[in-house]
Amino acid sequence: MIALSDLLAADERQQPIAYHQGSYVRFEEFKASVVGWMQRFAEEPCRAYALYTDDAYPFATLLFALLYAGKEVWIAGNNRPGTATLLLQAGCRLIGDWHSTETLDASGRPVGDAGPILLPLNPDRARLVIFTSGSTGEAKPVIKRLSQLQAEVDTLERQWGTLLSRAEALATVSHQHIYGLLFRVLWPLSAGRCFHSRMAISPEVLLQQSKNAYWVASPAHLKRLDQNSPWGGLARLAAIFSSGGPLPHSAAQRILANGNRAAIEVYGSTETGGIAWRQQPDPAWTLFEGMTLSPDDSGTMLHSPYLPNDEGLRLDDRIRLEADGRFLLLGREDRIVKIEEKRLSLTELEQRLSDTPWIEEAVVLVIEKGRDLVAAAAVLSAEGREYQKTNGRKALIRQLREALHQWFDAVVLPRKWLFLTHLPVTLQGKVETRLLEQLLAADSDKFPHLQTCRLEADCAELLIKVPEDLLYFRDHFKGHPILPGVVQISWVEHFGKMLFPIATAFSQLEAVKFIKVIQPGRELKLKLRWKATSGKLCFNFSSEQQAYSSGRLVYAGKHRES
Repeated sequence: MIALSDLLAADERQQPIAYHQGSYVRFEEFKASVVGWMQRFAEEPCRAYALYTDDAYPFATLLFALLYAGKEVWIAGNNRPGTATLLLQAGCRLIGDWHSTETLDASGRPVGDAGPILLPLNPDRARLVIFTSGSTGEAKPVIKRLSQLQAEVDTLERQWGTLLSRAEALATVSHQHIYGLLFRVLWPLSAGRCFHSRMAISPEVLLQQSKNAYWVASPAHLKRLDQNSPWGGLARLAAIFSSGGPLPHSAAQRILANGNRAAIEVYGSTETGGIAWRQQPDPAWTLFEGMTLSPDDSGTMLHSPYLPNDEGLRLDDRIRLEADGRFLLLGREDRIVKIEEKRLSLTELEQRLSDTPWIEEAVVLVIEKGRDLVAAAAVLSAEGREYQKTNGRKALIRQLREALHQWFDAVVLPRKWLFLTHLPVTLQGKVETRLLEQLLAADSDKFPHLQTCRLEADCAELLIKVPEDLLYFRDHFKGHPILPGVVQISWVEHFGKMLFPIATAFSQLEAVKFIKVIQPGRELKLKLRWKATSGKLCFNFSSEQQAYSSGRLVYAGKHRES
């Protein structure tokens, strides 16, 4: 192991640093690039830089260059326009793969004199600010000193270094989150392992590269493995790590049975770092070295060597300590809400939904309107999909409400439902609750009723129902209401900007065709595809029998390969 603070002061290393753009990167190339960027940053007066890159190798290069230049590095959870605005307001300069015009161009590779030995960094002065993505609330900065991150890396190596040996790091999670930052960048750099720069889009792509490697995954990706997945590639992995939430027992069983590997789950957060680990079928979590938990009447206090002081930190999760020192997770402490003066545990409602034979997993939210209402976004099981196909959506919802009514008052049961092929997740593998809120909270007199949603990286298929009391039917036309073409276009843009990273202004329409009028009460499929390279959003409204309209919305500005 080489301390991260001594990384560039160390002797030359034979093991490649990274695999980037089709070739392995050697230590001397990495060091020369860091020195080149360091010299450039040292000349700039700016103190804080917000770093975001799609690939991990340029991230590592810019990170260490900024640290050696004495800069403060803010690491954003995403590169959305809202996040960029918050970081600019905080006094940061943007660098990397942002969509803002205020971004410092990092596309080149300045090369400095890699000959001189660099002095070690001061691990207590060098610090990163992990700027959380805000997917479950207001984004906030969390300060991490290099010494704290080094302590965690050392713990990981003591725990699993022998298991990994010289395995290379592959990932389906981003390095912009503390879990990905540690497991796919900082730990490999310190341990002398190679990390793959490009994040795999899907498990199938990753497993094709699985020779002498380990996988940094999230529950969202592991849950998608099915009977058609390349299990042979999984069996070749040295280890599978998962973090960002508990892995469902059914997914853990599937991985163990088909891949002959028990996933290693890591429990923690941006604030705490890694706290504990487990391997199912054992449900209990084992604390990492140096961790202690102290339960009391108001929750559980964590004391950790990764925290900045000895005061400890109160956890947001309910925990039950076992006699052997391990513990069980019992859900969040802070997910109790009041609906019509009735207390409701959102965690319990999600669990009860998942216990039914029709639901595989669910997220329950409170939508704030004239009065608060409960909404559920759920992934149907095979039995649930078959039931809906045979009996219809209304019958399925009726069955779900009846099942929940055994446990909850009617006033707190979900009033809005959305069925998805899978829950949308952030790059860090966490459920994008803000996106679900937007999808569920659309104004019903201006937008369609969204019933199901199939989401992929650059395409989506929405099953919608056109409300009979839609605002736009009143004057278009009296006695013979039809949906105006301009409203169809506005729906395309509404959902397009919600689902894809469209950050530039609308420019023009292309190849728009209105083939058949859309009348009240119609159930339609809306297919969307975002082409980031050309800045075009393609759409198609159709039913099982025919097409209704299609075309492309073109957005101005600079576009790049996604």
